[in-house]
Amino acid sequence: MSMTATAPGELVPPSLEGRAVLAKFFRAAGDPGRLALLAFIAEAERTGTECVHYLGLSQSRISAHLSCLFTCGFVKSRREGRFVYYAVSDQRVLDLVRLGAELAADNAAAVAACAVVGGPT
Repeated sequence: MSMTATAPGELVPPSLEGRAVLAKFFRAAGDPGRLALLAFIAEAERTGTECVHYLGLSQSRISAHLSCLFTCGFVKSRREGRFVYYAVSDQRVLDLVRLGAELAADNAAAVAACAVVGGPT
């Protein structure tokens, strides 16, 4: 599934395929565990083991989250010896998360009351 860039002035891609990719991008960011990982990795480069210890999730769960974040372009990785280090790939990722946190805080009651979007998984 390829996504053509939006034209200047367009808020979302005009094609159904492009909007599906954009929605999937937001779902990748929309998991509580992945958000916590992004915040942790934003502070400094981290190994998977450090992420496991910090978040208290299983190694397999952390690996799945990091794989998703990597595949979607939120984080980058580099290998050094037997360790893989993860870092945020683009400052705009953090800007997006900060903006989302502000909007969610400003609209917390309405977001909490939404019956269409499920709660944490």
